[in-house]
Amino acid sequence: MNKIDAIVVHCSATRAGQDIGKKEITQMHLQRGFSTIGYNYIIRLDGTIEVGRSLTIDGAHCNSKGFSGVSYNKHSIGICYVGGLDKSGKAADTRTSAQKKALRELIAKLFKQYPDIKEILGHRDTSPDLDGDGIVEPNEWIKMCPCFDAKKEYSDLLVA
Repeated sequence: MNKIDAIVVHCSATRAGQDIGKKEITQMHLQRGFSTIGYNYIIRLDGTIEVGRSLTIDGAHCNSKGFSGVSYNKHSIGICYVGGLDKSGKAADTRTSAQKKALRELIAKLFKQYPDIKEILGHRDTSPDLDGDGIVEPNEWIKMCPCFDAKKEYSDLLVA
């Protein structure tokens, strides 16, 4: 297993209220040619945390490169909350209060379990910095995922 130094938060890009889990996401990923589910954890609408892809194998959730110049798949944990689209199919933070609580608790637990984690970000934050100013701005995002600012929301956990 590689050294884990980052967490990347994702959304499933499913409509608000559509309750899916590991089984359905695994099927979606298999249809895309993955060997299994790409995310390490899935957070369902009711806050249930399902364990996905084993951390003993490289992830399949974010090919972008981090500080090290290596794909996040090699050195990060991928967490996906179910949702990310409003009822009309537009990108939106659709997390339920149970999902918010579960996500915060899971991230806090992972920070303790993996003391080398120095970065938490949303999938959108791994988009290329097109203007080279060191900041990935909204106009540079390849996708909206996870539809909220994970860096900002969980920064207090990282320094704790």
